[in-house]
Amino acid sequence: MPPKNIDTPTQDDEETQRAMSGYRLLVDTPFLKSDFNQEVFDDLWKVWPAKLSEIARSATPAVRRRMAFQRYGLTARPDNPDKPLQYVVDAAGNWTMNCFACHGGKVYGKPFPGAPNNRFALQTLTEEVRQTKLQNGIPLARMDLGSLVIPLGTTNGTTNAVVFGMGLMHLRDKDLNVLVSPPKRFVHHDMDAPAWWSFYKRPSLYIDGFAQKGHRGLMQFLMIPENDRQFFLEHEEEFQDVYSYISSLRAPAYNGEIDEPLAARGQLLFESKCSQCHGTYESPSVYPNIRIDLNDIGTDPVRLNALEVEGRVKYSQSWFAHAGEDMEQETVVDPKGYVAPPLDGIWASAPYLHNGSIPTLWHLLNPDSRPKVWRPVSERFDEKLVGISIEEVSEVPASESDVVIRRSYFDTRKFGKSNKGHDYPAELSDSERKAVLEYLKTL
Repeated sequence: MPPKNIDTPTQDDEETQRAMSGYRLLVDTPFLKSDFNQEVFDDLWKVWPAKLSEIARSATPAVRRRMAFQRYGLTARPDNPDKPLQYVVDAAGNWTMNCFACHGGKVYGKPFPGAPNNRFALQTLTEEVRQTKLQNGIPLARMDLGSLVIPLGTTNGTTNAVVFGMGLMHLRDKDLNVLVSPPKRFVHHDMDAPAWWSFYKRPSLYIDGFAQKGHRGLMQFLMIPENDRQFFLEHEEEFQDVYSYISSLRAPAYNGEIDEPLAARGQLLFESKCSQCHGTYESPSVYPNIRIDLNDIGTDPVRLNALEVEGRVKYSQSWFAHAGEDMEQETVVDPKGYVAPPLDGIWASAPYLHNGSIPTLWHLLNPDSRPKVWRPVSERFDEKLVGISIEEVSEVPASESDVVIRRSYFDTRKFGKSNKGHDYPAELSDSERKAVLEYLKTL
């Protein structure tokens, strides 16, 4: 299926129309309870650090809005710049988070639905929404209260995604009826959102590939208590359209200069050294979907160990793991490793590894040079290292009081944030790694 431009589709086939419908559902339909309203969003600047708040005080509403978008990692919708991509804003001014909060980032500085949002500051946004509501005398929502005891993401661009999926699954029976159960303890950990443009190639969901993909599986992030079993039955057909939309996405093309002879050499190296796990990309492309044992890949184990066999078994018996009432999907309840992903558009999906611990492809290919602590310094794409423009530091500055800046630092020494593993490129020479890096720009 060729790439689709959601704003100006070039085909009238049913699948194209379903994909368009899926996009519209994500940006226009609130499937969750509202997080806050326009009044709260417009007043967020009042709880910012003093210096930033003073700048906002004298700014126009439009400038304040841009400042807020920048602070929290939000972008305008490509088809409607008056609305955010990451939230549904209804006619009454209610803001409700959607899937693009994590999967709606930028490519070359422009909003790109399906790209990982490596700037989303959910923890900071939620904290400052709560402060603003308290100042304005507005009742707190479930997210405002839950985030007091459950972390939403300790580093900008990552989220504690286990809470929204497997965590909420604990409060349901296999038929999705809400249970009155004590909260289950989970190993909270930050995850980097994957790019959606490789979804069409993958037969399973998640970095460990434990759940066979299907439209029902996409709905597990909607399991707030207010959404009962009937809600899922009523909206299932809509998520078939959402599934079609995600399946229609394709990776963007690299816009910079490419050394073609060097890339050709890199392709030969890639196909001899890397394709066994990551596949080939000449037509017809082949994706092997191989799960690599944790002892082999050596990347951070927290994500794999955080989901217990018991929880995966419960998922396998649930409504989500059935394509229809009598069509059980495959669930791997003890995966023991991570799946090597397809690398379509890998140059545009920094940071790397499942926890987002490596800022550029150069660092991924040079394991001994990976920074221990780093932070983005601009939205400018690093053409040389291919990834995020960063600075390396020895420690997160203790004197930095602005939480959104503190959370921009990625400290790979912290729990669940290791940048170790995937050391295979160390076997290559410097010139070979340079050639592979050039080839990855072409994917």
